[in-house]
Amino acid sequence: MARVTPQEYVEEVLSLVERIPEGRVMSYGAIADVLADLSGRNSARQVGTIMARHGGGVPWHRVVTSAGRMPPGHEQEARQRLLSEGVPLKGDRVNMALAGWLPS
Repeated sequence: MARVTPQEYVEEVLSLVERIPEGRVMSYGAIADVLADLSGRNSARQVGTIMARHGGGVPWHRVVTSAGRMPPGHEQEARQRLLSEGVPLKGDRVNMALAGWLPS
């Protein structure tokens, strides 16, 4: 059962993304996991949809796939932004073992 409205969930996702520190990243699935108890939802795909529709005002480039792939269609810009923040990469992906972040 959902504990927050769909709009409140959007706001929670965006708020969490705003808290990701410079030089770190979270995966879509990790965001869904962190918010699962609060929201009653746990869908990486839903987080991706929220980011695609509403993520322009937050550090969207810090949200990647669990494999470290950058946001589809925005790979080049995300890569430049992440490199400028010192995010470690492995080839064309973020090194999730070193750059992954979870709130405490």
